Amino acid sequence: MKNVKRISLWNGNPPSVSGLVGNEVLDPTAVLELTNVSDAELIIYTPEASINTGTAAIICPGGAYMGLAITSQGHDFAEWLTTIGITGVVLKYRMPNGHSVIPLSDAKAAFDYVKNKAAILEIDENKIGIVGFSAGGHLAATLSTFGSKEDSRYRPYFSVLFYPVISMDAKYRQVDTYQNLLGNNPNQDSIDQFSCEKQVHANTPPTLLFVSTDDQVVLPVNSDVYYSALIEKHIPVSLHQFPQGDHAWGIKGVNMFGQEFKYIEEVKMILQKWLREYC
Repeated sequence: MKNVKRISLWNGNPPSVSGLVGNEVLDPTAVLELTNVSDAELIIYTPEASINTGTAAIICPGGAYMGLAITSQGHDFAEWLTTIGITGVVLKYRMPNGHSVIPLSDAKAAFDYVKNKAAILEIDENKIGIVGFSAGGHLAATLSTFGSKEDSRYRPYFSVLFYPVISMDAKYRQVDTYQNLLGNNPNQDSIDQFSCEKQVHANTPPTLLFVSTDDQVVLPVNSDVYYSALIEKHIPVSLHQFPQGDHAWGIKGVNMFGQEFKYIEEVKMILQKWLREYC
């Protein structure tokens, strides 16, 4: 790994506020290490020049839009990406507190920053992908669908989603994620807007999905409905389902319950082979 640098995304002046008060809370022993996040940052991991492919990936950690599991689903993954020549950009996005526009605005700002600083970051401005875990997978899918439908400038080069939240529909939704993003009584338009399977369009990027079929936190059918929506629009997509792992396993092969995910080496091989097409 060449270097790591930290960037304030809004320089203390975000375009909207969530109403959260008090300081950010860091607890390295908790599943959600960061809570009460109201300041967005980028933590950029750059590979050695000798292996740099020019590709970058913005990484959205999970946490039910309540906090961020930023080590296992952010820093660890970014470090791994650098070993295969990809710049990993961890997005520490703000918690919405029922203000649904906030995470997406942070993702767009991150995309703008990385694209505008491509020469400095030693990347190709046309090779910026997005990666998301759980609720971060929902954010990545939102940028890939609704966000890029609104403005094609925000179309990622590729999308990789780990056990993502996709739908806000009652039969599929993850309740905590739904309430933290949309509030307690959203209208149907908001539910549809943030149900990513309903927002897939012809320019949605190629997508790679990973999920454990024994996931007890986010229903695996979320990945199924997104896969089907992508197929319907003729978007290149690959879905890999594993019989074990439950929820929130990271690149080091341990899930949120401290249990081993037995298929992490297979995931790495699939990822490297799939990403090779784009790097």
